[in-house]
This record gives sequence, structure tokens and C-alpha cells, in this order.
Amino acid sequence: MKTTAHVIAPARPCSYLPGERARMEYQVVLRMEPAEYLDRLRAGWRRFGRTLFRPRCRSCAACRSIRIDPGRFLPDRSMRRVRDRNLGAVELSVGLAAGLPDREVLDLYDRYHRDQSLRLGWPAHEPGAPEEFREAFLDNPIPTQEWRYRVDGRLVGVGYVDDLPGATSAIYFFYDPGERSRSPGTWNILSLLSRAAEEGREHVYLGYYVAGCRSLSYKGRFGPSELLGEDGRWLPFRG
Repeated sequence: MKTTAHVIAPARPCSYLPGERARMEYQVVLRMEPAEYLDRLRAGWRRFGRTLFRPRCRSCAACRSIRIDPGRFLPDRSMRRVRDRNLGAVELSVGLAAGLPDREVLDLYDRYHRDQSLRLGWPAHEPGAPEEFREAFLDNPIPTQEWRYRVDGRLVGVGYVDDLPGATSAIYFFYDPGERSRSPGTWNILSLLSRAAEEGREHVYLGYYVAGCRSLSYKGRFGPSELLGEDGRWLPFRG
């Protein structure tokens, strides 16, 4: 691995839990092998583009890395309904994430963020910023997959996924707010788990689970899962 910067940023108001202060550690990566990133995932790091990060908060340890063994995953009744609703109706194509985003993808990303701002109070999003999008999702130090979901030819969801040795890591997913009745976020995770199970992968990493944060606590519904403890050990968890 070759890095160009390593910094712990000053504390700032937490985006996930009101009243808390967040402090993040960052590394900017020039070169990295997939196996090296898997080691970082196991230690609680995540990434967007070439920037690796992990929480280093002094007064809070609510952000916990979460992973699932796809071979042991048990969907609940609502997940089975989502599967029945979408199976055969939603078409998935998987390609390499690279270059610049096309207008179809960028428009979907903008609509999703505008809706999340209105419904959940996310910070206002500046629309139509292809270079910012490229840096976050398409300029990657390791090969990254782009999962596109379509219904009757219309793009309804896009996910970015790291294909790692024996593991899958979900980076980010966004969808058409008009398709919320299909539970596209749930369908994306079900699709990741299904493919990972078919390929015999040990784990699917879903990022951070934060109890009490609506945008992240949903990940605890998928199980059985494991959370990374403060001592660096992965511990069984049921949300």
C-alpha cells in the first residue's frame, strides 16, 4: 500500500447522532491491493474513492462495522416479501466503475439526495457535480463494481461494490425515490448476500451500524451478523 496523507481531523458535530462530536482518521491511498483493503475492513476502516477513513471519537463508540456471513443469512418475512416483489421484475447488470458518471446515473444520484434531504434532513446536496461523484465512486485504488438495477428499462438503483478475496464490501447505494414501494435498499442488500452466498464468500461488509440513526440502523435487520467491538474482535449481533 502506498499513501500520500494520514491525518486525524478535528472534532465536529456528528452527522449521525445529534449532540455528539465526531472525529475521523483519514488516509489517502495511491496504490493498494484488494487483500490489503480487506485487512483494513476487518479493522474497522471504510473508503470512498481513494480516501480511507474510520471513527476516532473520544466520547462515543456508536459507529460499529457490521458484516454478515451470507451462508448463514436468514431473511425475515418482510425481506421475503421484498424478494418476491422484485425477483424477475428488477434487472441487474454488473460492470466496472470507472471514468465519469453518465447523465442517467448522476440524475438518479441527485434525485435520491434531494429526497433524503427533504425526508431525513440530510445536508443540502449540490446537484450536477460529475467530478465530485467521480472522486467518491469511480476513481478507485482497487477494481470496483457498479451494480445497476432497472425496471422496464428505467434505471432505479445504482450500487458500488468492492469485490475482495473471499468477501464483498458495499460502498454506497442510491435509488429512485419513486420506487420506494419496492424497498430498493433492502433489495440491493439481498442481491449482494445472494450472490456472495453463490460464490462461497465468507462475509458481506455493510459499512457502519449506528443504533439510533435512521440512515444506518436498518443494517441491523440483516442477520445473523457481527459487529466489530472496541477491542478489535468481531462479536455476534442481532438487531
